[in-house]
Amino acid sequence: MHITSPHSARPPEPRGRTPRARAGAALAAVATLGLAGCGSADASEEEIVVAIVANPQMQDAISLQEKFEEEHPDINVRFVSLPENEARAKITASVATGGGEFDVVMISNYETPSWAENGWIENLQPYIDQTEGYDDDDFISSIKSALSYEGDMHSVPFYGESSFLVYNKEMFEEAGITMPEQPSWTEIQDIAARLDDPANDVSGICLRGLAGWGEVMAPLTTVMNTYGGGWFDEDWNPTLTSPETTRAVTDYVNLVQEHGQAGPATSGYGDCITLYSQGQTAMWYDATAMVSTIEDPSSSNVAGQNGYVPAPTMETDAAGWLYTWSLAIPSTSEHKDAAWEFVSWMTDKDYIQLVGEEVGWERVPPGSRYSTYEIPEYAEVSEAYAEPTLTAMNNATQENTFTYPPPFEGIQFVAIPEFQDLGTRVGQQISAAIAGQVTVEEALEQSQAYAEDVAAVYQRQDGE
Repeated sequence: MHITSPHSARPPEPRGRTPRARAGAALAAVATLGLAGCGSADASEEEIVVAIVANPQMQDAISLQEKFEEEHPDINVRFVSLPENEARAKITASVATGGGEFDVVMISNYETPSWAENGWIENLQPYIDQTEGYDDDDFISSIKSALSYEGDMHSVPFYGESSFLVYNKEMFEEAGITMPEQPSWTEIQDIAARLDDPANDVSGICLRGLAGWGEVMAPLTTVMNTYGGGWFDEDWNPTLTSPETTRAVTDYVNLVQEHGQAGPATSGYGDCITLYSQGQTAMWYDATAMVSTIEDPSSSNVAGQNGYVPAPTMETDAAGWLYTWSLAIPSTSEHKDAAWEFVSWMTDKDYIQLVGEEVGWERVPPGSRYSTYEIPEYAEVSEAYAEPTLTAMNNATQENTFTYPPPFEGIQFVAIPEFQDLGTRVGQQISAAIAGQVTVEEALEQSQAYAEDVAAVYQRQDGE
């Protein structure tokens, strides 16, 4: 199965991009590095340190480490695996300050273009072109573009994703509920209320509430977009207190408070994946990469009983995001060739086959290569979600997911250096609102103040 995407997801030079030095300062102003990993190198071995996010697919890579070392006995791999928020901060701190702690880092399409511009990560295209059979043309086109700078790939995808809504078909059938083919958030609110069953520890829906620009703000930003709100208007005016954004955030907060999982303010991606897999929630809106876990019979009680529909919408044609976890080599690495040996191994077609044969076809990292969807074994297990995944990725364009043309690139993030800090601060406010510590209006007023400081820079630059 192949898709074509006319939309280039790589951020071009955004209006008002800050100078390289200012970008470095913004990204370097995060937590100081202090990491511990596992493994030790023999005197005859070259050791590389690989920093990754502790998501299920990455844990599978750690479990297959010995397969790489069998093929490369002169290279020892030491993994540093961290929760998503912590990994983002520590990897950014190391790379932005030239710390040199890591030889391979897991980043995304948010970081790749700007880090490439800053010279913080290696141009991988020469390595790709010299690696027989690696086939970068097999990468899904929108993902490849998202990880390229000036036509060359500077990171390579481990998996790619959009977002959709999964639902427990058995629960729906028992309740006599039919899921709309393209649900609105209003319809999802009604369904969640009908399926919410706290007496039996089953929530109507699971939604992220954990603070962080890559946690609660990822799904919430797509909700803000489809309601007609968002972060900034066409002229870089912050819109976090606009009626559209306020309505979107209020509906999200009310939904997760009234019909969501217990303790929603501390629930992230990992918590929702566990709750949904255990049959403790009827619906979940999140990353399409969830399928590797919730469809795995060895780790999920609901494998084979799931339905998938596009991200809920309100005022737009689509609402899914486009995102990829990818591997890059910091320019400070002293083991670049060995690092590429590992990077190419973990992102090659053969690795996809290895995961399927050794771990299970349900665990294959999705959304990176077209050829993955042509493997007979994977096509069989992914019958329910392969097409929804690729459709969501193909529809994840600003034209489909915004009601206005924004002055920045990105869907669930704003592709400017300041967004890590801004998104984190706003995420803290939203999480506090979900916890009932502040009202939605108070959270958004404070968030608007944060955004105004950022917007002023870009408004001045547009006026020059």
